[in-house]
Order: sequence, then C-alpha cells, then structure tokens
Amino acid sequence: MGKLRFLLALWMAKLSIPALKITRHNGTDFPGALALRICPDFLRYVGKPKTIVAVTGTNGKTTVSNMLADILEGEGHRVMSNRAGSNITSGVSTAFIRNCDLFGRVKKCDMAVLEVDERASLRIFPPIKPHFVVITNLFRDSIMRNAHPYFIADILSRAIPKDATMILNADDLISSGVAKENKRVYFGIDRMDSDVQACINLIDDVRICPQCSGKLDYTFRRYHHIGQAVCRDCGFRSPEVQYLAQNVDFAAKTMTIREAGESYPYPLITDSIFNVYNMVTVTAVLRQLGFDHEKIARVLGASSVTASRHSSEKVGDVTLVRQMSKEKNALAGSRAFDYIAGREGRKELLLMMNCLGDVAHWSENACWLFDADFEFLAHESIVQIVCTGARALDYKLRLLMAGVPEEKIVVERDEFRAAEKLHFTSGDDIYQLYGTDSMALSYKVYDHMKKLALARSKEVQA
Repeated sequence: MGKLRFLLALWMAKLSIPALKITRHNGTDFPGALALRICPDFLRYVGKPKTIVAVTGTNGKTTVSNMLADILEGEGHRVMSNRAGSNITSGVSTAFIRNCDLFGRVKKCDMAVLEVDERASLRIFPPIKPHFVVITNLFRDSIMRNAHPYFIADILSRAIPKDATMILNADDLISSGVAKENKRVYFGIDRMDSDVQACINLIDDVRICPQCSGKLDYTFRRYHHIGQAVCRDCGFRSPEVQYLAQNVDFAAKTMTIREAGESYPYPLITDSIFNVYNMVTVTAVLRQLGFDHEKIARVLGASSVTASRHSSEKVGDVTLVRQMSKEKNALAGSRAFDYIAGREGRKELLLMMNCLGDVAHWSENACWLFDADFEFLAHESIVQIVCTGARALDYKLRLLMAGVPEEKIVVERDEFRAAEKLHFTSGDDIYQLYGTDSMALSYKVYDHMKKLALARSKEVQA
C-alpha cells in the first residue's frame, strides 16, 4: 500500500510541474508539498543518488551548496540540488521529483548537493541518509523560530544518521560539537592580524566550556564566538583542524590551505572573511570527495559568491552594491555592517531588511535589532543611511542608540521613494541591504536605483 501511495504521489507531483508552467505560477516547492500531502513517507521511497552531501547551518549554506553544485557540475558530475526551491522538506522532495523517472528511480544524477534547513533536518535526514553533512556555523537566528543555537545543535545531533561523515567548522564551538559520535573532519582559518581576544560584539554565546562549564580563554576571536579557545579548568580546547586556511591576503587575493603538514596555494574570490569561511568549507567538502588541491584551487578561482547574496557594479559615477542581510537575524546584520564599515571610501546605505511576511500580522518580534551591532554603522565613512519599509522607524531608533548622528538618517516608508532620497554623490559606494523576504522587491528597487544613478551622472556631466 505504501509503495502504491508513493507512486500516486510521484505521478501527481510530476503532472503539477507542467501545470504550473502553463498557469504561470512559480511554486518552486509545490510538487514536493503535493507529494508529501499524498504520501508523507515520500522521501523514504524515492531513489537516491550514489553520493549525497547535505549542507546546513545558520549562515552561508546557500552560498556553499550553490558553489559546490556549480563546481561539481563543471567537473562532469550530474548533480541534483534544490537551489531552485526551498530548503525544507517540500523543497528537497521537489528536487527528487524533478530528477527521478516515473517509478521513482534516480537515473539522471550521480550526486546530490542539498541545502537543508536546520529544523527541517528532523524530517529530511532520516529518510535521505546523507553521506556527508556540512555545518557551516550555528548562530542566533530568528528567536521566534530557532530560539538559541544550542537548541538547534541538539536538533541536528538527533537528526543526523550515525554513519554520516561530518564536515565542521573548528572555529565554532557550537557547531563543532554536533553529532559527537560521528566520523568528522574540521576546517578553519588560522589567526589573522585583525583578530582580537575580547568579544567586541553584542552577541557572545560561548563564554563557558561546553564540557565542564569552566571559564574559556580565547587564543583569538574573529567575531562573536568564532575563534580558538581552551578551558582553563578541564583542558578542553577547540578541535584540531584538517583543512586550515593560512596567509589570507585580501590585497593580493591569495591564501594557502594547510593539510597534513603541507601548504597549497589558493586564490581568493572574496574580500569578506565570512565568505573566506565559505571557500574553505567548499574546499573541505571537495577534498572529502576525492579532489586534489590543484584542481580545487583552479575551479574555485573560476567561481563566485552567489549573486543573490552579494554583487556590485559601476553605474554612472557610483558603485551600487547589493548585500544580503537577513531580517530577524542579528548575526547576519552584524557581519554585513562590519564588512561595510571596513571598506574604503564613502558609503550610502538603503536599509530594507523588512520581513514582508509579517507585515500583515498584528505583531512582529523586533528584538533582533538590539542584538545586531548597528554600532558599526556609526563609522565616519558612512555619510547617509536611508531607512525604509515597515521597520523604518525601528531602524532609526536603533541607529540613534548606536550613536549614528540624526542628520545622517533619513526615514521614508515607501521603498521606491526611499531610493530617491539617496545622494548618489560621485565616487560613493551605495549599499542596498535586503533580507530573504524582501529579495523580490529588492530587485525592483535596485533597477530604480540604477535609473536614478544614471540620471544623476548625466546631470553632473551636463
């Protein structure tokens, strides 16, 4: 009976794909949602590729999974991925539906790279049984949904199959302790000149030893709880790193990866330390899949960070930069603000990280604004900040609390009129910060910003 129900679910889901195209509906995860409604055990019955890599974690999982899929496809592998859909059960199911035949056999693909939501792992991992599980990091996310990173770490430890190989961030004492009984390898980044010892961020979630609750001493801190630490009471320390990035040189755009006592040269495709972690994560996965360092360095050099997360272009006399900063995610905001403040030159900002899904509701938890390090935006190089959307006044309040002069802050609730408040001063870098909910709107506003930038450039030339 179960198999018959599975086949019915599969056929109905496959029929929904052309139906969605005919009716011009997006519905990227609708086939999977339909299949699961008919057959809740759908993922148990569907065929699986030879190798499955699951990528999860608070931040960076989309970038890592997309880079992996691009590289593996470029190297001749037939890769199943859910990049076109969601990272919950329905999105993963849709990826299988699109890549299996009418009997549920996966013949097109020899490998799967699946982005998996941390909480959805309880429903995805048991039937999928990934061979490799990558955890990029675990930070505070939406408090309404994810509560605390240790809560998420417990969910993952319970969900991950015991025979999966873990690929973990050694510099993160929360995610590095997930699924302790599993085989594991670690990646990390060696001490850098910009590192500190005392946490300078508002969020600091690893202050005591996870083993004995004693006092942790940090050898260095990168940001928040990311770094290397040792317990002065029981001797617990950060794990030994198998894939260690060293000599990170943003000016020369180079680094090295140290493995088993040997160092290998790598190019840098980013000027963000957060995305260096993403690069090292991809390297660790590819090494576990059997790629040699020379090939990994070559294919990484030809890659790029996902454009929906970060992109920039010269438009007229200014540089327009699109920067993802997830709403309700204090860590994502802090990392984006720190990155922008550290860039050279004058900057203007458009803050539109509004959770549009909550606009229609009577209430929204905005406490994350007070966990995010808006203090970075008090930097003298940031000459104007335009706040827009439903949270515009909340942004202004938080910016004032962070020490940003009021004369630098502009409030305009309408996103398109807000773009018109930007100065577009010649030579400025203009950042558009948006979240996952506002991504579709952000593209439309960005097009408007491009028109404004070109018009302002023509005025200056005239």
